Amino acid sequence: MPRKDLSRKHTSRKRPTLKDVADAVGVHISTVSRALNPKTRHHITAEISDKILKASARLNYRQNAAAYTLRTNRTRIVGLIIPDITNPVFPPIIRGVEDALAAHGYMAIVVNTDGALPREASAIDMLCGRGVDGVIAASVERDDPALLRVAGEGTPVVTVNRRMDDPAIASIVNDEDGGIRAVLDHLVALGHRRIANIAGPQKLSTGKARLDAFLRHRDALGLPADAGLIVMSDAFNEGEGERCTEALLAGNTDFTALVCSNDRLAVGAIAALRRHGRAVPADISVTGFNDMPLVDRLEPALTTIRVQQYTAGRMAAEALLARVEQSGAGDPPQHEVLPVELVVRASTAPARGRGRKARKEQAGQ
Repeated sequence: MPRKDLSRKHTSRKRPTLKDVADAVGVHISTVSRALNPKTRHHITAEISDKILKASARLNYRQNAAAYTLRTNRTRIVGLIIPDITNPVFPPIIRGVEDALAAHGYMAIVVNTDGALPREASAIDMLCGRGVDGVIAASVERDDPALLRVAGEGTPVVTVNRRMDDPAIASIVNDEDGGIRAVLDHLVALGHRRIANIAGPQKLSTGKARLDAFLRHRDALGLPADAGLIVMSDAFNEGEGERCTEALLAGNTDFTALVCSNDRLAVGAIAALRRHGRAVPADISVTGFNDMPLVDRLEPALTTIRVQQYTAGRMAAEALLARVEQSGAGDPPQHEVLPVELVVRASTAPARGRGRKARKEQAGQ
Protein backbone atom coordinates (compact mmCIF):
# COMPACT_ATOMS: atom_id res chain seq x y z
CA MET A 1 0.00 0.00 0.00
CA PRO A 2 1.59 3.33 -1.03
CA ARG A 3 2.58 5.64 1.78
CA LYS A 4 1.04 9.08 2.06
CA ASP A 5 3.32 11.99 1.34
CA LEU A 6 3.21 13.76 4.73
CA SER A 7 5.43 16.54 3.45
CA ARG A 8 2.75 17.75 1.04
CA LYS A 9 1.50 21.16 2.10
CA HIS A 10 -2.15 21.92 2.40
CA THR A 11 -3.36 24.37 -0.22
CA SER A 12 -4.58 27.58 1.38
CA ARG A 13 -8.18 28.53 0.96
CA LYS A 14 -9.05 31.28 -1.45
CA ARG A 15 -9.54 34.66 0.21
CA PRO A 16 -13.28 35.55 0.36
CA THR A 17 -14.37 38.27 -2.05
CA LEU A 18 -17.26 40.72 -2.27
CA LYS A 19 -18.86 38.33 -4.76
CA ASP A 20 -18.73 35.51 -2.21
CA VAL A 21 -20.57 37.68 0.31
CA ALA A 22 -23.06 38.79 -2.35
CA ASP A 23 -23.76 35.18 -3.41
CA ALA A 24 -24.24 34.12 0.20
CA VAL A 25 -26.90 36.78 0.77
CA GLY A 26 -28.38 36.79 -2.74
CA VAL A 27 -27.75 40.45 -3.56
CA HIS A 28 -25.64 42.43 -6.01
CA ILE A 29 -21.97 43.17 -5.27
CA SER A 30 -22.69 46.92 -5.17
CA THR A 31 -25.23 46.32 -2.38
CA VAL A 32 -22.58 44.51 -0.35
CA SER A 33 -20.11 47.33 -0.96
CA ARG A 34 -22.61 49.91 0.32
CA ALA A 35 -23.53 47.86 3.39
CA LEU A 36 -19.89 47.39 4.39
CA ASN A 37 -19.15 51.11 4.14
CA PRO A 38 -20.34 53.02 7.25
CA LYS A 39 -20.88 56.14 5.11
CA THR A 40 -23.27 54.45 2.65
CA ARG A 41 -24.86 51.80 4.86
CA HIS A 42 -27.92 53.98 5.41
CA HIS A 43 -28.84 53.48 1.73
CA ILE A 44 -29.54 49.79 2.46
CA THR A 45 -32.47 48.49 4.51
CA ALA A 46 -31.56 47.49 8.04
CA GLU A 47 -32.59 43.87 7.38
CA ILE A 48 -30.37 43.45 4.29
CA SER A 49 -27.51 45.32 5.92
CA ASP A 50 -27.66 43.01 8.93
CA LYS A 51 -27.60 39.91 6.69
CA ILE A 52 -24.60 41.23 4.77
CA LEU A 53 -22.66 42.06 7.94
CA LYS A 54 -23.32 38.60 9.38
CA ALA A 55 -22.36 36.87 6.12
CA SER A 56 -19.20 38.96 5.92
CA ALA A 57 -18.21 37.92 9.45
CA ARG A 58 -19.11 34.27 8.81
CA LEU A 59 -17.00 34.15 5.65
CA ASN A 60 -14.19 36.12 7.32
CA TYR A 61 -14.28 38.68 4.53
CA ARG A 62 -11.70 41.47 4.75
CA GLN A 63 -11.46 44.43 2.45
CA ASN A 64 -8.43 44.39 0.15
CA ALA A 65 -6.66 47.51 1.40
CA ALA A 66 -4.25 47.66 -1.53
CA ALA A 67 -7.06 47.50 -4.07
CA TYR A 68 -9.03 50.13 -2.17
CA THR A 69 -6.03 52.45 -2.12
CA LEU A 70 -5.45 52.05 -5.86
CA ARG A 71 -9.12 52.68 -6.60
CA THR A 72 -9.66 55.70 -4.30
CA ASN A 73 -6.15 57.07 -3.65
CA ARG A 74 -6.90 56.75 0.09
CA THR A 75 -5.52 54.45 2.74
CA ARG A 76 -8.12 55.04 5.49
CA ILE A 77 -5.15 55.62 7.81
CA VAL A 78 -4.57 58.81 9.81
CA GLY A 79 -1.36 59.88 11.54
CA LEU A 80 -1.75 60.84 15.21
CA ILE A 81 1.27 62.65 16.67
CA ILE A 82 1.62 62.74 20.47
CA PRO A 83 4.33 64.69 22.37
CA ASP A 84 4.63 62.31 25.33
CA ILE A 85 2.90 58.93 25.32
CA THR A 86 3.62 58.54 29.06
CA ASN A 87 1.65 61.70 29.93
CA PRO A 88 -1.74 60.58 31.35
CA VAL A 89 -3.49 63.45 29.55
CA PHE A 90 -3.03 61.90 26.12
CA PRO A 91 -4.45 58.33 26.30
CA PRO A 92 -8.06 59.63 26.57
CA ILE A 93 -7.39 61.87 23.55
CA ILE A 94 -6.01 58.89 21.63
CA ARG A 95 -9.08 56.84 22.56
CA GLY A 96 -11.40 59.60 21.34
CA VAL A 97 -9.55 59.82 18.02
CA GLU A 98 -9.53 56.05 17.50
CA ASP A 99 -13.22 55.63 18.34
CA ALA A 100 -14.27 58.36 15.90
CA LEU A 101 -12.02 57.00 13.16
CA ALA A 102 -13.23 53.42 13.65
CA ALA A 103 -16.84 54.52 13.24
CA HIS A 104 -15.93 55.63 9.70
CA GLY A 105 -13.71 52.68 8.83
CA TYR A 106 -10.40 54.43 9.49
CA MET A 107 -7.51 53.65 11.84
CA ALA A 108 -4.66 55.66 13.38
CA ILE A 109 -0.90 55.27 13.44
CA VAL A 110 0.23 56.78 16.76
CA VAL A 111 3.68 58.39 16.86
CA ASN A 112 5.45 59.74 19.97
CA THR A 113 7.83 62.71 19.52
CA ASP A 114 9.05 63.44 23.09
CA GLY A 115 8.15 67.06 22.34
CA ALA A 116 11.06 67.47 19.89
CA LEU A 117 10.40 69.32 16.62
CA PRO A 118 13.07 67.41 14.62
CA ARG A 119 11.54 64.10 15.70
CA GLU A 120 8.08 65.43 14.83
CA ALA A 121 9.27 66.49 11.35
CA SER A 122 10.74 63.03 10.80
CA ALA A 123 7.49 61.40 11.93
CA ILE A 124 5.45 63.57 9.56
CA ASP A 125 7.70 62.61 6.63
CA MET A 126 7.34 58.94 7.56
CA LEU A 127 3.56 59.14 7.85
CA CYS A 128 3.11 61.05 4.60
CA GLY A 129 5.48 58.63 2.88
CA ARG A 130 3.07 55.85 3.84
CA GLY A 131 0.17 57.74 2.34
CA VAL A 132 -1.84 58.71 5.41
CA ASP A 133 -5.05 60.53 4.56
CA GLY A 134 -4.45 63.24 7.18
CA VAL A 135 -2.60 64.20 10.34
CA ILE A 136 -3.89 64.96 13.85
CA ALA A 137 -1.21 66.63 15.97
CA ALA A 138 -1.22 67.02 19.75
CA SER A 139 2.50 67.77 19.76
CA VAL A 140 2.26 71.04 17.86
CA GLU A 141 4.16 74.18 18.80
CA ARG A 142 2.83 77.68 18.09
CA ASP A 143 5.24 77.96 15.18
CA ASP A 144 5.58 74.52 13.60
CA PRO A 145 7.24 74.54 10.14
CA ALA A 146 6.79 70.80 9.46
CA LEU A 147 3.02 70.91 9.96
CA LEU A 148 2.69 74.10 7.93
CA ARG A 149 4.63 72.46 5.12
CA VAL A 150 2.54 69.29 5.00
CA ALA A 151 -0.69 71.31 5.20
CA GLY A 152 0.55 73.48 2.35
CA GLU A 153 1.11 70.33 0.29
CA GLY A 154 -2.59 69.51 0.64
CA THR A 155 -2.64 66.98 3.48
CA PRO A 156 -5.52 67.72 5.90
CA VAL A 157 -4.20 68.71 9.35
CA VAL A 158 -6.02 69.27 12.67
CA THR A 159 -4.37 70.06 16.00
CA VAL A 160 -5.83 68.89 19.31
CA ASN A 161 -5.24 70.18 22.86
CA ARG A 162 -2.89 72.81 21.40
CA ARG A 163 -3.10 75.14 18.44
CA MET A 164 -0.78 77.02 16.14
CA ASP A 165 -0.59 80.79 15.77
CA ASP A 166 -1.47 80.39 12.08
CA PRO A 167 -5.30 80.31 11.90
CA ALA A 168 -5.15 78.33 8.65
CA ILE A 169 -4.59 75.14 10.70
CA ALA A 170 -7.80 73.77 12.26
CA SER A 171 -7.79 73.14 16.01
CA ILE A 172 -9.74 71.64 18.91
CA VAL A 173 -8.62 73.16 22.22
CA ASN A 174 -9.86 73.86 25.74
CA ASP A 175 -10.99 77.13 27.32
CA GLU A 176 -7.64 78.09 28.83
CA ASP A 177 -8.82 81.59 29.75
CA GLY A 178 -11.99 80.40 31.47
CA GLY A 179 -10.07 77.74 33.39
CA ILE A 180 -7.51 80.15 34.83
CA ARG A 181 -10.25 82.64 35.70
CA ALA A 182 -12.15 79.93 37.60
CA VAL A 183 -9.00 78.99 39.57
CA LEU A 184 -8.25 82.60 40.53
CA ASP A 185 -11.87 83.27 41.51
CA HIS A 186 -11.77 80.19 43.73
CA LEU A 187 -8.52 81.20 45.44
CA VAL A 188 -9.62 84.81 45.96
CA ALA A 189 -12.87 83.55 47.52
CA LEU A 190 -10.68 81.63 49.99
CA GLY A 191 -8.92 84.86 50.98
CA HIS A 192 -5.72 84.47 48.94
CA ARG A 193 -4.05 87.64 47.64
CA ARG A 194 -0.42 86.67 47.18
CA ILE A 195 -0.87 84.10 44.41
CA ALA A 196 2.18 82.71 42.59
CA ASN A 197 2.17 81.13 39.14
CA ILE A 198 4.27 78.44 37.48
CA ALA A 199 3.71 79.20 33.79
CA GLY A 200 4.01 76.63 31.01
CA PRO A 201 6.47 76.79 28.09
CA GLN A 202 5.67 79.85 26.00
CA LYS A 203 6.40 78.07 22.71
CA LEU A 204 3.21 76.06 23.33
CA SER A 205 -0.24 77.60 22.97
CA THR A 206 -1.34 76.12 26.31
CA GLY A 207 1.60 77.73 28.10
CA LYS A 208 1.11 81.14 26.54
CA ALA A 209 -2.70 81.23 26.80
CA ARG A 210 -2.69 80.22 30.47
CA LEU A 211 -0.04 82.79 31.39
CA ASP A 212 -1.86 85.51 29.45
CA ALA A 213 -5.05 84.58 31.28
CA PHE A 214 -3.30 84.62 34.66
CA LEU A 215 -1.92 88.13 34.07
CA ARG A 216 -5.19 89.49 32.73
CA HIS A 217 -7.42 88.09 35.48
CA ARG A 218 -4.87 88.84 38.22
CA ASP A 219 -5.03 92.50 37.24
CA ALA A 220 -8.83 92.46 36.90
CA LEU A 221 -9.11 91.05 40.43
CA GLY A 222 -6.73 93.66 41.82
CA LEU A 223 -4.12 91.14 42.96
CA PRO A 224 -0.49 92.21 43.48
CA ALA A 225 1.42 92.49 40.18
CA ASP A 226 4.68 91.15 41.58
CA ALA A 227 7.07 89.78 38.93
CA GLY A 228 8.69 87.63 41.60
CA LEU A 229 5.50 85.60 41.86
CA ILE A 230 5.83 84.19 38.32
CA VAL A 231 8.33 81.54 37.17
CA MET A 232 8.52 80.10 33.64
CA SER A 233 8.85 76.34 33.19
CA ASP A 234 10.72 74.76 30.30
CA ALA A 235 8.40 71.75 30.07
CA PHE A 236 5.09 70.46 31.42
CA ASN A 237 6.51 67.87 33.83
CA GLU A 238 7.10 67.14 37.50
CA GLY A 239 10.81 67.98 37.42
CA GLU A 240 10.07 71.47 36.16
CA GLY A 241 7.37 71.86 38.81
CA GLU A 242 10.00 71.16 41.46
CA ARG A 243 12.60 73.46 39.90
CA CYS A 244 10.19 76.37 39.55
CA THR A 245 8.92 75.98 43.11
CA GLU A 246 12.50 75.97 44.39
CA ALA A 247 13.05 79.23 42.49
CA LEU A 248 9.94 80.79 44.04
CA LEU A 249 11.01 79.80 47.54
CA ALA A 250 14.60 80.98 46.98
CA GLY A 251 13.28 84.38 45.99
CA ASN A 252 11.89 84.93 49.49
CA THR A 253 8.65 86.19 47.93
CA ASP A 254 5.75 85.43 50.23
CA PHE A 255 2.74 83.66 48.69
CA THR A 256 -0.15 81.64 50.06
CA ALA A 257 -1.33 80.00 46.84
CA LEU A 258 0.35 78.56 43.75
CA VAL A 259 -1.38 78.25 40.37
CA CYS A 260 0.37 75.64 38.21
CA SER A 261 -0.12 75.62 34.45
CA ASN A 262 -0.82 71.87 34.43
CA ASP A 263 -1.23 68.95 36.83
CA ARG A 264 2.26 67.53 36.37
CA LEU A 265 3.79 70.86 37.37
CA ALA A 266 1.52 70.85 40.42
CA VAL A 267 2.67 67.34 41.43
CA GLY A 268 6.29 68.53 41.33
CA ALA A 269 5.44 71.73 43.18
CA ILE A 270 3.82 69.83 46.06
CA ALA A 271 6.90 67.60 46.38
CA ALA A 272 9.21 70.64 46.55
CA LEU A 273 7.01 72.42 49.09
CA ARG A 274 7.06 69.38 51.35
CA ARG A 275 10.85 69.21 51.22
CA HIS A 276 10.89 72.75 52.58
CA GLY A 277 8.41 71.97 55.33
CA ARG A 278 5.49 73.79 53.69
CA ALA A 279 2.20 71.97 54.19
CA VAL A 280 -0.38 71.82 51.36
CA PRO A 281 -2.90 73.36 51.78
CA ALA A 282 -2.34 74.57 55.38
CA ASP A 283 0.57 76.81 54.35
CA ILE A 284 0.16 77.04 50.57
CA SER A 285 -2.77 76.07 48.37
CA VAL A 286 -1.87 74.47 45.03
CA THR A 287 -3.92 74.12 41.84
CA GLY A 288 -3.36 72.33 38.52
CA PHE A 289 -4.94 72.20 35.08
CA ASN A 290 -6.25 69.20 33.02
CA ASP A 291 -7.55 66.82 35.75
CA MET A 292 -5.35 64.02 34.50
CA PRO A 293 -6.07 60.48 35.79
CA LEU A 294 -5.18 59.77 39.45
CA VAL A 295 -4.79 63.39 40.64
CA ASP A 296 -7.85 62.72 42.78
CA ARG A 297 -5.78 60.00 44.52
CA LEU A 298 -2.90 62.30 45.47
CA GLU A 299 -2.39 63.37 49.06
CA PRO A 300 -3.86 65.91 49.14
CA ALA A 301 -6.19 65.40 46.18
CA LEU A 302 -5.54 68.12 43.61
CA THR A 303 -7.86 71.04 42.92
CA THR A 304 -7.69 71.47 39.16
CA ILE A 305 -9.46 72.32 35.91
CA ARG A 306 -11.15 69.41 34.17
CA VAL A 307 -10.82 69.36 30.38
CA GLN A 308 -12.70 67.14 27.94
CA GLN A 309 -9.83 64.97 26.74
CA TYR A 310 -11.86 62.20 25.09
CA THR A 311 -14.26 64.66 23.48
CA ALA A 312 -11.36 66.72 22.13
CA GLY A 313 -9.88 63.63 20.47
CA ARG A 314 -13.21 62.60 18.98
CA MET A 315 -13.93 66.08 17.62
CA ALA A 316 -10.43 66.36 16.15
CA ALA A 317 -10.93 63.10 14.23
CA GLU A 318 -14.36 64.18 12.99
CA ALA A 319 -13.00 67.56 11.86
CA LEU A 320 -10.19 65.84 9.98
CA LEU A 321 -12.49 63.31 8.30
CA ALA A 322 -14.76 66.12 7.11
CA ARG A 323 -11.80 67.43 5.12
CA VAL A 324 -10.47 64.04 4.05
CA GLU A 325 -13.86 63.04 2.66
CA GLN A 326 -14.40 66.47 1.12
CA SER A 327 -17.62 67.26 2.98
CA GLY A 328 -15.84 70.15 4.72
CA ALA A 329 -13.00 70.74 2.28
CA GLY A 330 -14.24 74.15 1.17
CA ASP A 331 -15.11 75.41 4.65
CA PRO A 332 -12.87 77.75 6.68
CA PRO A 333 -10.56 75.94 9.15
CA GLN A 334 -12.54 74.76 12.16
CA HIS A 335 -11.52 76.18 15.55
CA GLU A 336 -13.40 74.76 18.53
CA VAL A 337 -12.95 75.78 22.17
CA LEU A 338 -14.33 73.23 24.62
CA PRO A 339 -15.74 74.31 28.00
CA VAL A 340 -13.84 73.39 31.16
CA GLU A 341 -14.83 72.78 34.79
CA LEU A 342 -13.25 73.69 38.12
CA VAL A 343 -12.90 70.62 40.35
CA VAL A 344 -12.31 71.61 43.99
CA ARG A 345 -10.45 69.06 46.10
CA ALA A 346 -8.24 69.05 49.19
CA SER A 347 -5.17 70.92 47.87
CA THR A 348 -6.82 74.33 48.38
CA ALA A 349 -8.02 75.89 51.64
CA PRO A 350 -8.55 79.35 53.19
CA ALA A 351 -5.43 81.51 53.21
CA ARG A 352 -3.31 81.17 56.34
CA GLY A 353 -3.91 83.93 58.86
CA ARG A 354 -7.11 84.92 57.17
CA GLY A 355 -8.64 87.32 59.63
CA ARG A 356 -10.07 90.79 59.77
CA LYS A 357 -7.06 92.38 58.11
CA ALA A 358 -7.11 89.85 55.24
CA ARG A 359 -10.80 90.37 54.72
CA LYS A 360 -10.39 94.15 54.60
CA GLU A 361 -7.55 93.82 52.10
CA GLN A 362 -9.67 91.56 49.90
CA ALA A 363 -12.49 94.13 49.98
CA GLY A 364 -10.02 96.89 49.04
CA GLN A 365 -10.45 98.80 52.31
